[in-house]
Amino acid sequence: MEVLREARAQLAELTGMTAESVSSFERTEDGWVLEVEVLELERVPDTMSLMASYQVELDAEGQLTGYRRVRRYERGRADSRGSR
Repeated sequence: MEVLREARAQLAELTGMTAESVSSFERTEDGWVLEVEVLELERVPDTMSLMASYQVELDAEGQLTGYRRVRRYERGRADSRGSR
């Protein structure tokens, strides 16, 4: 759990955006790969806020080694990609 909290904090510090949740995580040979949901643009009503999923890579010690945005969506929209 500490790795997940630290990843959210590191991503938020680098991007300046609020990392709201971790939607998936996986241990790899080199560390961890996570998908983090980020609030990119806050709108009113909240369901129209712009969200994004970021793939975050961490080394074995939990230090962020890279990240990239993999999708953007409105908070109120259902996920059309299906489950992963």
